[in-house]
Amino acid sequence: MANDFFMWFIIFWVCVLLLFMSIGGYFMFRKFLKVLPKEDGKSKLDWQNHYVDSSRHLWTEDSKAFLDQLVSPVPTAFRDIAKHSIAARIGQVALEAHASEVTRDHCIQGYILATPRRDYKSLTSFLEKQQIDYSAHKHLLH
Repeated sequence: MANDFFMWFIIFWVCVLLLFMSIGGYFMFRKFLKVLPKEDGKSKLDWQNHYVDSSRHLWTEDSKAFLDQLVSPVPTAFRDIAKHSIAARIGQVALEAHASEVTRDHCIQGYILATPRRDYKSLTSFLEKQQIDYSAHKHLLH
């Protein structure tokens, strides 16, 4: 009786540990894929860092505060990573538009472009809840 309980206890914890290692391995593999160089020799993370560094002088206090507002629904553990990738996309949008500063319009456009398609429903509900007008960029959501 005690041996059976102990055996099932061990089997349970083996399954739990395998599950946790699988989940961790999945996220580590996704991070590994971002570091692999593309055709141009730079990885996705290299390009993100390039756009953040190149557009640093374009950011105003208002646009930084707006970016903080946009990333507020992201869980705290992932907020810095999300903020960096969204800021990179906003910087790319502003640089391609040859803007003299990052505007709220650039922030909304970059926010939509940086968000995965699967999260568009929560993105639009968040923007509507915050009463942020994104009507000029609805075409990006399709």
